[in-house]
Amino acid sequence: MTEITAHHGLFKDTNLHVDDTGGSGRTVVLIHGWPLSGASWSKQVPAFVDAGYRVVTYDRRGFGRSDRPKTGYDYDHLTEDLHTILTELDLQDVTLVGFSMGGGEVARYFSKYGTERLHSVVFASAVPPYLLQTSDNPDGPLPKEQAAEMTAGLTKDEDAFYDQFTTDFFSVDGTLVVSEEDRQQALTLAKQASKTAALEAMASFAKTDFRDDLPKVTVPTLVIHGDGDATVPFDGSGARTHAAIAGSELHVVAGGPHGVNVSHPDEWNRVVLEFLAK
Repeated sequence: MTEITAHHGLFKDTNLHVDDTGGSGRTVVLIHGWPLSGASWSKQVPAFVDAGYRVVTYDRRGFGRSDRPKTGYDYDHLTEDLHTILTELDLQDVTLVGFSMGGGEVARYFSKYGTERLHSVVFASAVPPYLLQTSDNPDGPLPKEQAAEMTAGLTKDEDAFYDQFTTDFFSVDGTLVVSEEDRQQALTLAKQASKTAALEAMASFAKTDFRDDLPKVTVPTLVIHGDGDATVPFDGSGARTHAAIAGSELHVVAGGPHGVNVSHPDEWNRVVLEFLAK
């Protein structure tokens, strides 16, 4: 593991916790979802390393073991953090895998930094193209009322909010489809988040419009999503992302919740590894 410092001009320097398996294989960077950390990829890292890849995970600022600044949770700065990791580790020919909120950094990366360092990308249960339901985004799967309820719930009682959120995260039609141990592990990671970071990042993934970013994605792309995702519903997110990226591949996991990489790790890993091998 290592610490990489992201510099943001007027923003305070921020140390980001990074885990790098090393090795000579092509690099896969796994970008975690909200409100978790790089440790949420525990069912993926060993499988990818065994397949010969160098795997890099990191904790987004404000989450896990990274620093907790009061600012910098918009996607431009979060994507700059990602770019800092790629440049500091001198990574080339990289596959970015963005889960949920992490799909936003993947989309925004193309607008800010282009394709020079990238081989391919994966949008996994990801928030693009635009979650919030508005007059010019009627297919957005997140009504404004629900977004406001989420903000109020997290503000009022973190423990109660995260307990319900992690339940929904791993549920299909109201039924938990992972072990309680898996849910508790996610709950532990969620409780490591800074409350300021969690609230600011929640606003970012809900309100950021990636519709202009997606057409700039010109490298091989996989969209993978569970059809039972109640947190980031497939029809309003993954299906639209697939339609927006020319030539992208799509795999829908039957019976998969939002946290489908945990509930269906064998299928998820197989599909992503097959994509990586192309």
